[in-house]
Amino acid sequence: MFQQLIASASDQLLAAPDDLKTDALADWLRQIFGPLFLVIVSIVAIFFLFTREITRFVQFIVLAIGIGVIFYVPNIIETTARAIAKALGVDLS
Repeated sequence: MFQQLIASASDQLLAAPDDLKTDALADWLRQIFGPLFLVIVSIVAIFFLFTREITRFVQFIVLAIGIGVIFYVPNIIETTARAIAKALGVDLS
């Protein structure tokens, strides 16, 4: 599966020699880091629950939800990138 993702990403990157296309970059990042993020969150949350560190567990869950929003809410990455570019004075047209 990982080899297929790398192959499809390299095909997309090599398909446009004249123009850099980042349309599918956010989707590709979600496919790679989304499941990995969920696994790490699950392991750490279980650790905090078994060690009975409820305060750290709650802090971690709040942080995990914030990071999860970045990965799973559609267009949040693009909107944030446009806002940062506009704040830096980059012309987006």
